[in-house]
Amino acid sequence: MQSESYNFLTQLANMPSPSGYEQQAAKCYRDYLAPYADQISTDLHGNTIAVINPDSLVRVMISGHVDELGFLVKHVSDEGLLYVAPVGGHDVLIPFGQRVNVHGTKGTITGVMGRRAIHLMTPDERSKMPTLNEVWVDIGAKDKSEAMEYVNLGDPITYQYEMEELLGDMVCARGFDDKMGAWMVAEVLRELSSEKANLGCGLYSVATVQEEIGLRGAKTAAYGIDPLVGVAVDVCHSIDFPGADKKRFGETVCGKGPSITRGANVNPVVFDLLMRTAKEDDIPVQIEVNPGGTGTDANMMQLNRASVATGLISVPLRYMHTPCEVMSMADLQNGVRLIAGFVRRINASTDFRPMA
Repeated sequence: MQSESYNFLTQLANMPSPSGYEQQAAKCYRDYLAPYADQISTDLHGNTIAVINPDSLVRVMISGHVDELGFLVKHVSDEGLLYVAPVGGHDVLIPFGQRVNVHGTKGTITGVMGRRAIHLMTPDERSKMPTLNEVWVDIGAKDKSEAMEYVNLGDPITYQYEMEELLGDMVCARGFDDKMGAWMVAEVLRELSSEKANLGCGLYSVATVQEEIGLRGAKTAAYGIDPLVGVAVDVCHSIDFPGADKKRFGETVCGKGPSITRGANVNPVVFDLLMRTAKEDDIPVQIEVNPGGTGTDANMMQLNRASVATGLISVPLRYMHTPCEVMSMADLQNGVRLIAGFVRRINASTDFRPMA
């Protein structure tokens, strides 16, 4: 991977961007693609849309959501402690004891997510599953008045984790779900920008917002773009750890390539063309089966207007919705190759109607 692309991934992964507060990550995305896109804009919802060949009648939308899990300041107690509202689907065991960044009125400050120590709990309390109502953020303020000098209600909070390299080609970060998807669609546009004269379609690479709270950005972006084809890029579970039930969850693992989803949310012609691209371009891929709608941007794209021929490509991820999500860089790069090859094969004569 070239250094420019790696630096972009690092910057994007490290940007704080809880759902509804994606502006810094969106700016990072916009700045990176500005030299390559024919047009780049941010809509009223916050989606960032980069385009090459905007005059083409064959519009292809590829999307990765740029929002992440986080918290919002909901209440400040008389003791100066911040009580929070969760943004997105948290594992309730994760937040306790974590260091966080509170993105407040005077900049970013450090806080600690605290609760009663185990020594101060009754045996019955220790045996119960905690709730996020029991956690608070301690920023060291002596009282409410001092705390309110630094924070306002509604200020976002993120974990203090940044992208780091592990052994081999494995990396971990706080927000790979799904900033790595936004990175992939940006890299596809960057790669194809040099050959746009030979493309048979217009490409819309979108960093969508508010996916973690209901797939909201993809719905508005797809309506505005009105694409013929839409491919969402997200993460799937890497089932390569003890206790994982492959009979229930399938078998997608880190390092064996991106997964291509097959099921009701995926247009059969799109699936076949993705598989043909993988075979002809010698790209390792895996198959993920999902019989219904998926919890991804693909769900909203498929149901847009009079429907969109939709596909879903995912990168296997360990420890989803934690501050230390782990993935393979090779899977990421092969995903870019797969999407770019797919887009190259689309033109005005491509018929995406699922016909027997």
